[in-house]
Amino acid sequence: MRGPSGAEVRPPRPAAASSLPPRLPMEAAAEAEVRLLLQEARESIEAARSYRRELQQRLRGLHQAREQIKDSATSTRDVLEQHFSDLKGTLKKLLDERLTSLLQEVDVIEQESIKPLDECQKLIEHGVSTADDLLREGESAVDGDVGQQNEKLCNFTKKALHIQLDSLPEVPSLVDVPCLSAQLDDCLLTILKNQIFRHGTVASRPPVQLEEFVEKPGGILVRWCKVDEDFSAQDYRLQFRKSPGSPFEDVYVGSEPEFLVLHMDPHVDYQFRVCARGDGRQEWSPWSVAQTGRTTLVPHEWTAGLEGYSLSSRRNIALRNDSQSCGVLYSKAPTYFCGQTLTFRIETVGQPDRRDSLGVCAEQRNGDESLQRDQAVCVSTNGAVFVNGKEMTNQLPAVTSGSTVTFDMEVVQFGPCSNEGGNFKLRVTISSNNREVVFDWVLDQCCGSLYFGCSFSYPGWKVLVF
Repeated sequence: MRGPSGAEVRPPRPAAASSLPPRLPMEAAAEAEVRLLLQEARESIEAARSYRRELQQRLRGLHQAREQIKDSATSTRDVLEQHFSDLKGTLKKLLDERLTSLLQEVDVIEQESIKPLDECQKLIEHGVSTADDLLREGESAVDGDVGQQNEKLCNFTKKALHIQLDSLPEVPSLVDVPCLSAQLDDCLLTILKNQIFRHGTVASRPPVQLEEFVEKPGGILVRWCKVDEDFSAQDYRLQFRKSPGSPFEDVYVGSEPEFLVLHMDPHVDYQFRVCARGDGRQEWSPWSVAQTGRTTLVPHEWTAGLEGYSLSSRRNIALRNDSQSCGVLYSKAPTYFCGQTLTFRIETVGQPDRRDSLGVCAEQRNGDESLQRDQAVCVSTNGAVFVNGKEMTNQLPAVTSGSTVTFDMEVVQFGPCSNEGGNFKLRVTISSNNREVVFDWVLDQCCGSLYFGCSFSYPGWKVLVF
């Protein structure tokens, strides 16, 4: 069949019959319900997995808690047994020494008291022997031959007169010679008993515990607190170690409840523990539970090689030397970030100068003699504060040896960032010697991190940064 234009016109082809029967509304609803149930089942399965993980984690926590109780109980038993064993050994040794000393005193008194009696005894025994001889001689003279009797009697009489038979040595009475005895005070046992019954205590937990670890560049600020309100702490003692097998080392002893531990490698775990000494006591309390702390912040470092400054081995301490060269010593990299606290601590001082500066800046600029310029905020050693080279009305106290100057910054306005310009505002807080100034610092471009720097006109200034 052809149309008016001569083109062949074919009749429309009937639609192909579907091989599947038409889906009824109830079947579609049933499938949707099944899909919904499957989705809910999958969500329930995932929730059950998460629930199981949380329960398993809590089981591990319970296991660690149980192990801590058992291990600490075993350690406490060992400490108590060893202490009382040492105490008994020491007490026995002291008692033996005291007994020996008292027996020696008895020996000395006995010997010194017997000595005059021995001398008297020798004298009496000598007199008895002489009297025996005289008796024998007298009896021989009386009973002898008549012819020799007169001569013997005469000699005997002369000898008897010479011996002085009426002179007798004095023998001391019993009340005049020593009668040794021991005076032993029975109250010693009562005193010892009372002291022993009060000696030692067992605590379920140490009186102080570690509370918080705050990351600092190249360090960790460790805080601790009392958990026993009845314990009056006089001093605290903080220790740390780098690996579990190494011994703990003292890092702080003092009255403050926190301490900034410096010179720590980033991304390395350190174990800390703390104990306390009660008011008026000499012994330290038990150690707290050891906890692990770490810092992920690289340490602040000064740039090496500037002629006017000498650096420590860790490059966190700068000393203005005798060189005539003058300029700004910058940080090695822009390692100060908003939200952190940057601290300068003055270790030693030199002659101050109005051009001296401690502060932060957006970029390094060679050739400047001070940070008292644009794109920088700083404090002079006389306490003057400069913002983009302009001196503020508010001042801080002049720095002295041991002074700390801290910078805290937070972003308060973040405008468009570009090298051509922008609107980037920081809220700056500078503190020194319990005083602070707060102001807004506007930069012409956004800065994710900042450099720090210092400049001193005269030698002798030494500053630590952390």
